[in-house]
Amino acid sequence: MKAMKKITKIWFDGEHIFGEDEQGKILKQSLLWYPKLKDATDEERAQYTTGLDGFHWRALDEDVSFESFEYEDAEPSVLQRFFMTHPEINIAEFAKKCKINATLLRNYINGFKKPSKEREEYILGAVRELGREYLNA
Repeated sequence: MKAMKKITKIWFDGEHIFGEDEQGKILKQSLLWYPKLKDATDEERAQYTTGLDGFHWRALDEDVSFESFEYEDAEPSVLQRFFMTHPEINIAEFAKKCKINATLLRNYINGFKKPSKEREEYILGAVRELGREYLNA
């Protein structure tokens, strides 16, 4: 089992949370995974506690584990980023439109499952088609 590195320092820019581990390595992950932190003020972001396995923002009810800085999907895929930045799109109805199981699509978006390249391209093609429909409306 890989030992979890402890993040000793964190900071933010507009799109990411950065962490520096005990060896001085800089890691980052997208704030899209943490919408409460993304929308928080600098003052709210500064109000965190450090625990044994990560950081906690009590006022925001948000947690970020040390481990999460080393996840393979620290940055959302194009598919994930699209749906995370467009919450107005009804996932269940979109899934119906492109004949994909809605639970499976949610699992792709949330990172619980990873679509094949072909499946991802199929879904992104349906996204592009939806865009064309809106442009022509």
